[in-house]
Amino acid sequence: MPTRLTRYILTEILKIFVVALVALTMLILLIGVGRTLLREGLGPVAIVKLLPYVLPIALQFAFPATALFAVSCVYGRMAADGEVATVKSSGISPLKILQPAIVFAFMLSPVSVFMSDLAVSWGQPGVNRVVMLSIEDIVYRKMRSQHSYTDDGFSIHVRDVKGKRLEYPTVTVHSGSEPIKLRAREGRLTLDTENEALRLELIDSQWDRGGSIQGIVPGKTPVSIPLSRTIKTPDQASRRPRELPLRLIAIERLRQDSRTHAAVGQLAAHTGFSLLTSRPESIAGSAGQHRVRELIESRRRLTKLRIEPWRRWAEGFSCFFFVLIGAPLAMIARTSDYWTTFGLCFLPTLLTYYPLFMLGLDQAKDGAIPPYGVWLGNVMLGAIGVILIHRVRRY
Repeated sequence: MPTRLTRYILTEILKIFVVALVALTMLILLIGVGRTLLREGLGPVAIVKLLPYVLPIALQFAFPATALFAVSCVYGRMAADGEVATVKSSGISPLKILQPAIVFAFMLSPVSVFMSDLAVSWGQPGVNRVVMLSIEDIVYRKMRSQHSYTDDGFSIHVRDVKGKRLEYPTVTVHSGSEPIKLRAREGRLTLDTENEALRLELIDSQWDRGGSIQGIVPGKTPVSIPLSRTIKTPDQASRRPRELPLRLIAIERLRQDSRTHAAVGQLAAHTGFSLLTSRPESIAGSAGQHRVRELIESRRRLTKLRIEPWRRWAEGFSCFFFVLIGAPLAMIARTSDYWTTFGLCFLPTLLTYYPLFMLGLDQAKDGAIPPYGVWLGNVMLGAIGVILIHRVRRY
C-alpha cells in the first residue's frame, strides 16, 4: 500500500510540476526576451539565438515556485477530497504521505543549484555575446526609427538612413572634460569584433571640440568607437563573484586572499617607509589613501567570494524548504481550489523567506555574521515546516 501510495502521489506531483514549469518558464522567457527586445531592439534572428541562453536563467527562478505550486495543489486536493483522512485511518503515518514531496524537492534542489550556476557561467555571457554581435543591426534599427542612437561614451544622430548609408551623421564622443563632435556628409557603420568597437567610416567630415572647429577632412575618415559591451570573457580577477561558476570560486578565493595579503604588505611598507623618512603626513596622503582603498576593496571582494557558494546553495535549496512548508500547510488548508491553496502557501513563504534571506546576505557582507548566515531564511522555513508536519501528525 505505501509503495502504491508513494507512486500515486509522486505521479500527481510530477504531472502538475511539468505543466506548471513549462508555463512559467515560457512566461519568464517571454518577459525576459521581450524586455531585451524593447531595450536593445533585437531582430528576429537574434531573438532565436537568445532563447537557449535565457532558458537556464528562467529555470532557476521557475523551479522553487513550480515545486511549491505542484505539492500545494496535490496535497490540498487530497485533503479536500478526504484522501488524506482515508489513508490515515488505514494506519499509514502522515509522514508517508509527505515523503514523496520531500524526496522530490530534495532531489530537485541540486538541479536548481546547477541551473543557477549554468545561468551564470553560460547563460548570461551568451546573452551578452548575442547582443554584442547584433549591435550593428541594433544601431541601424534605432537610427531608422529614431534617427539617433546613444550608448555609454558616444551618441550618433542622423538626418536619414538609406540602406546602410547614414546621411549627415553627427557623432559625439564623450572623452575627457569636453566631448568631441564629428560631422560628415555621409557615413557607414560596421562591427569590429576583434577590437570590440564600432567602425564608423565618414565621408567629408569635420570635427570640433568645445564648439570650435578643430579640423576638416575631405574623403574617407575611419573612426573607431569602443563599445561598453564585450564579447570576450573578462579575467577572473575583474569578474564579480556572482558572475563566476562554482568550480572557479574556490580557486579565485585563494588568489584574492593572496592579493589581500599583498595589499596589507604594501600598506605596511608604505606606512613604515613614511615613518622611516620622517614624512608621517604622507601616510594620510593620496598614495596612502589609495593603498587603503585597495585593501578595503580586496577584503570586500574576498568576503563576497566566501559568501557566494553559500548563497547559491541556499537559493537552490529554497525548493526543498518551500515544499517542506507547502505540503503540510496545503493538507491543513483542505481546499481543492489550486490558486487558493497556492496563495495560502506561497504568500507566507514569500514574506518569510526573502526578507530573512536578504537580511542574512547583507549581514554576511558586512561581516556581522559568518557566510553561512545566508541560510537564515532556509533555517526559519525548516523550523516552521517541522512545526507544521508535527501538527499534521497530531491532526
